[in-house]
Amino acid sequence: MASPRLCPGSRGLLPAPPLLLLLLLLLLVGPRTAAGHGGKYSREKNEPELPPKRESGGEFRMEKLNQLWEKAQRLQLSPVKLSELHADLKMQERDEFAWKKLKAEGLDEDGEKQAKLTRNLSVILAKYGLDGRKDARAVSSNSLSDATEDDSLEDPRLEKLWHKAKTSGKFSSEELDKLWREFQHHQEKVREYHVLLETLSRTEEIQENVISPFDTSRIKEDVLHSKHAELKDRLRGINQGYDRLRRVSHRGYGTQAEFEEPRVIDLWDLAKSANFTEKELESFREELKHFEAKIEKHNHYQKQLEISHQKLKHVESFGDREHVSRNKEKYAMLEEKTKELGYKVRAPGSVWVLLPPLWWLCGLVAPGGVPIAATHPLPRGPALGHPLEPV
Repeated sequence: MASPRLCPGSRGLLPAPPLLLLLLLLLLVGPRTAAGHGGKYSREKNEPELPPKRESGGEFRMEKLNQLWEKAQRLQLSPVKLSELHADLKMQERDEFAWKKLKAEGLDEDGEKQAKLTRNLSVILAKYGLDGRKDARAVSSNSLSDATEDDSLEDPRLEKLWHKAKTSGKFSSEELDKLWREFQHHQEKVREYHVLLETLSRTEEIQENVISPFDTSRIKEDVLHSKHAELKDRLRGINQGYDRLRRVSHRGYGTQAEFEEPRVIDLWDLAKSANFTEKELESFREELKHFEAKIEKHNHYQKQLEISHQKLKHVESFGDREHVSRNKEKYAMLEEKTKELGYKVRAPGSVWVLLPPLWWLCGLVAPGGVPIAATHPLPRGPALGHPLEPV
């Protein structure tokens, strides 16, 4: 019978298989234990740390828009400005997702729709002071009640007209508020024009320096022509708007004014200059009245939001917990309602979609950046009797 083998260096008899098992266990357990201690050469220490996941319930689905929203809150924009920014960012988000779908289908080969989205975002950044060039707190006042006293107009010509209107004695306080909204609306159009002009200049400079293996000169020419046409239309609208402000500032408001809201006035002036019949104009007038009512409702909630904001700050200074809680609930309700209405009076998918002729007049853009006028040319005899499309 064979004698059992001895392990090398051992002083006693030990079967070989148990020793091998022990060594295997040490090899398996040893590295795992070391890694558990987190040494500097462990996998956990050398692999890059994953970024923290964003908490659910963000305002927007796109991270870059959430970052802009958070930046605006840090800048302490007024509640009204924040609600307007929220509506603009919601529209931008909707258009960006629509563009991604179009791109996946190969419908933006020349990149014009993407460029349109970039220009729109640039306008938003400039409008709310988020482009780093101007403190947003200097763009707008934090109060609605003293807007006519604290806010200033960037254009000296507008400032001169406004001063003349205030001191003329031809306007009541309500009419001065109305006229001020027209001045602000005109100033926003001028700002947007300059942002688009600057964006176009950068685009032309970049395209001149791009070397492409393909002949894309024709596509570039068409794109630039489209952009120049858009700028020309906007400049024409600005000049017409200034002429109107000059007339109103000198003469006052007449008794036959059709509308009061600046955006609706612009649309109505365009409609009257188009080739519409009396019946079509009458139907168009009714649609615009509905639209103006929504804008007025939105303006009302904006004022209530500002009042609630001031009241909440006052209540918080006294520390009455129950009173503060009630005011916070009311403020949150007004904030949500103002955001909702703000989106409705901006979105082409809701109250803006009256009819193809109105799309054409407004120069509106469908989701994805497709100019609606390109697919819906202005008909010579449009039927304007359709009701507003529900949201």
